[in-house]
Amino acid sequence: MTATPLLSALTARARAKAHTHTRTTTPTPCPCGAETLTDRPDATVVRHADTVAKAHAPDTTPAELTARLTTATHLPGILLPPLTPTPTDLHGRLVTFWPYGTPVDPEDPDAAPWEDAATLLARLHRTPAPPGLPPMRGPAKAAQAITRLRATTPQPATTPVLAAWATLPPWARAEAPMREAPGVHPLPGHTHTHTATATATATHTHTHPTTTTLCHGDLHLGQLVRHPAPDGPWLLIDVDDLGIGTPTWDLARPAAWYACGLLPPDEWTRFLTAYRTAGGPAVPPDGDPWPALDVAARALTVQTAALAIVKATAADRPLDDVQQAVVDACARMGSVPPELAHEYAK
Repeated sequence: MTATPLLSALTARARAKAHTHTRTTTPTPCPCGAETLTDRPDATVVRHADTVAKAHAPDTTPAELTARLTTATHLPGILLPPLTPTPTDLHGRLVTFWPYGTPVDPEDPDAAPWEDAATLLARLHRTPAPPGLPPMRGPAKAAQAITRLRATTPQPATTPVLAAWATLPPWARAEAPMREAPGVHPLPGHTHTHTATATATATHTHTHPTTTTLCHGDLHLGQLVRHPAPDGPWLLIDVDDLGIGTPTWDLARPAAWYACGLLPPDEWTRFLTAYRTAGGPAVPPDGDPWPALDVAARALTVQTAALAIVKATAADRPLDDVQQAVVDACARMGSVPPELAHEYAK
C-alpha cells in the first residue's frame, strides 16, 4: 500500500499518542510497529500498539462529530469511549483517537456475538438521547450508495436495484425526516416461518417506535470489539452515524441478511430474542417483528446491492454469489402486488 501524506501523518500521530507517557528526548526505534486497518476515501484508520487513530470522512462536521464523541464518552458500557472527547485537524480531515479493542474474528462465524450485539443495541435504544445530537445517518448512507450506483457504468443488475429504491418511502431514502410510518408487506421471496403471519397482517397499521431514539446507524459485526483487549466485554464502535432516529434501522442489516437467506435462521433468532429480552423498543416484545422491520430491511438490501455493483464494476468482475443474492432480493421487491405498491412510495 502506497503511503499518502494523510496516511503517513496519521501513522505518526498514532505513534505519538500511543507513547504519550513514554517519550524520551532521544528518538528510538519503536518495537510496536504500525498497522493500517482501513484506507478509503471516506475513512483512514491506523493502529499503533494500544492506540487507534481515525481520519473521518472529508464532509464530517466538527460540531456533529463532537456531539457523537461526547455521547460515546458518556456511555462507556455500551460504546467504546474515545481517548479524547474532541477531534483534531490533520490535512483538512477530522481525526479522533481510540483505545484498541479486539474485533470479531471473520474466520470464526460460529463465534459471532449476536446476543451481545443485540443486547448492546437494546441498551443503546433505551438510553435517552442527549440534547443536540444530530440525526442518525443510516438513510443518508443508503442515499449515498445510490448516488454512487447512478455514477457507475450501468450494469444489468442496476435496473432492479434502482427500481427497488423507488419503492421505499421518502424517509428511508433520506428525502424526508424520519417519522412514524405504517408497516408494509414482507420482503417478497420469504420462505421463513413468519411469512404467513406477516402477509396476513400487512394491511394493518404498525407504528414505528419514536424517531428520537438513540441509534447507532450502521450496525454490523465489524462494529464490535472487546475492550480491554483481548477478553474484555463487547462494545459498539464507530460513532460516525450515531444519532437520533428510528431504531429499526439498527436491526435492518441482520434482518435483510436473514430475508436474503444469508443469515441462518437460528442466528437471526438468537439476535432477535436477545434484543427483545433486553427490552429493545424497535420491535414488539413478541409476535411477528416484520411489519416494523420491513422498510429498513429493504433499504439496507438496496444499499448493499448498490455498493456491490459499484465495487464489482470498479474491479471489472462479475457479482459473487452473496452479492447476486441481494440483487435478486431487490428484483423480488418489484413483485409486490399493485394494490400494495403505493405503500412503499408514500
